[in-house]
Amino acid sequence: MAKKISAKARAAARKQRDKWKTKRWYTIRAPRHPWDFKKIGETIGESDEYIIGRVYQMTQQEFSGDFSKMHVILRFRVTECVGQDALTTFIGHHHQTDHTRRQIRRYRGKVDDVVDVVTTDGYLVRMKPLIITQQRVQTSLKQDMRVRARDIIISYASKNTFAQVQEALMNGSLEEEIQKGVKPIYPVRSVAIRKSQLLQEGVVASSGPTLDEVHAMEQRQEAEMKAKKAAALAEAMADELEDEDDEIDVAVEDIPDNIKAAVEEAVPGATITEAEIETEDGQAVFEVTVEKDGKEIEVEVTPSGEVVEVEEASSDAADYSSMTVAELKELLKAAGKPVSGKKPDLIARLSE
Repeated sequence: MAKKISAKARAAARKQRDKWKTKRWYTIRAPRHPWDFKKIGETIGESDEYIIGRVYQMTQQEFSGDFSKMHVILRFRVTECVGQDALTTFIGHHHQTDHTRRQIRRYRGKVDDVVDVVTTDGYLVRMKPLIITQQRVQTSLKQDMRVRARDIIISYASKNTFAQVQEALMNGSLEEEIQKGVKPIYPVRSVAIRKSQLLQEGVVASSGPTLDEVHAMEQRQEAEMKAKKAAALAEAMADELEDEDDEIDVAVEDIPDNIKAAVEEAVPGATITEAEIETEDGQAVFEVTVEKDGKEIEVEVTPSGEVVEVEEASSDAADYSSMTVAELKELLKAAGKPVSGKKPDLIARLSE
């Protein structure tokens, strides 16, 4: 006999939890040494425990912008989460298989090997060099080239840290040393460390910029970039102005952040109501109107974020209210407008 399910249980089963809303984005950063916590990507997860241990892969072209390294795949493993930052360790690289196959052709020789090395800071790394010769070679020559390449790799690693080995793998300096070493034995077409793998970690260096210092530097760079964009925007708009008296209205949401920050610093707590770009002596400036305590204040700011002038906006109605009816009528006569009516009518007519 089937077990009877209550209506409450069925309702609970139908109600599914949206796990996507509980997830958050993490910024993946390269190791502190030698890459200074460089941003390399993003990942999403519910909490730190789901992020730690993930392996992030990217091409060296994406990492360094070197187009010739688009076939090299770099691998990083997340080892620690600090806030929204996922810190990683470089765990190796490899060349794409199709690229390696294209290097090997008929009548060429191939010399490969597997070498385990230990760096000065105790990291155990496995490297797999690949040497392609111009022509086919004898087995004895291949063995001599293999031994020479192995000696160069072990010697280099024993004199350098893991961070320096990473740089040598990416910039090709280690491959160049191998090529110079085996060239006297037999002419080679190419030399590559086709794969590397971190087998065991060593001593983690504590020198270099901290994560807080990197954040501060990134904020400064972002502020400088925004200032440059604001200056370029103002310059482009100024080029469209035909006369010095021409003005271009700017929506409040389109005002650059550095301009907003300068206005907030000049008039704390004020609300921006409107803005425009105008030229003064051939230079473009942002003229921002803000409202505070019922008063309108005009702030002039350069595209670089420098406040030029802060003054209370003139109110013609306030000036007219302090004048007598006779003075108002004189102004209306001079303007060729009717002079009949009470004082508020006269002020309204002058304000038109």
